Amino acid sequence: MPIISAATKSKPQNAIFMKIGKKIKRLRMLCNLTQSELADRCELTKGYISQLENDYTSPSITTLVDILSALGTDLKTFFEDEEQTKIVFTSDDFIEKVSEESTLNWLVPNAQKNHMEPVMIDLNPMKATPKDMPHEGEEFGYVLSGEIEIVLGKNSYVCKKGESFYYVADRIHYIKNNKQRMAKFLWISSPPNF
Repeated sequence: MPIISAATKSKPQNAIFMKIGKKIKRLRMLCNLTQSELADRCELTKGYISQLENDYTSPSITTLVDILSALGTDLKTFFEDEEQTKIVFTSDDFIEKVSEESTLNWLVPNAQKNHMEPVMIDLNPMKATPKDMPHEGEEFGYVLSGEIEIVLGKNSYVCKKGESFYYVADRIHYIKNNKQRMAKFLWISSPPNF
């Protein structure tokens, strides 16, 4: 007869059950709810929510529906395979926009729905990106080749290959290439702004 440890007995072994608790906890935290607040909304106890999040118990379908409703989702969305979310993007996925000034490659399609938006930019010699008006958020960049000048309000900063930049986007800003060769850099805006 196989030996079953106390740890094996205490948690359900079904792979689906192992995910439910963590997913519920993640959703609860995204909603900025305490265990007590979620329990109150579902007419459950804080102890039950704690056990559920730690995978020591599994809910009935009715209870799970109530919990998910309180967390702003439903069964179908909750059980969608997380692997369906694309993680790796190839050059075939990139969206390219070519203009006289530059070539922009959006590295993550539909990134405007995310928290940040990465763009790879080839800035042509003696050209500049369009002026960007002040907006909420921050921007980060890393120069892959060449040299650029970041204009931020009344100030400007030179950034060379292998260097990075980071600023709050609360002033008019844009990037210039004052050299006779192409400059290439990664530019990330959070929230998306490109």
